[in-house]
Amino acid sequence: MMRPDAQVQKVYLYPKPVDFRKSINGLAALAELDIKVEIFNPVLFVFLNRTRSQVKILYWGVSRTLA
Repeated sequence: MMRPDAQVQKVYLYPKPVDFRKSINGLAALAELDIKVEIFNPVLFVFLNRTRSQVKILYWGVSRTLA
């Protein structure tokens, strides 16, 4: 879970629909390969499903865990 006092520099919206069966590691790989941003930076990665009715947000926390 993301802390309410988390410092986020930017928010990146992934431009293509994502299969939500992907794990956190799969989404992290998409963020690094397609967006070309280190997942360790204090940023949010936002992913949408095909119908744009669901959202998944990826954030690398202070404890070095994906949320």
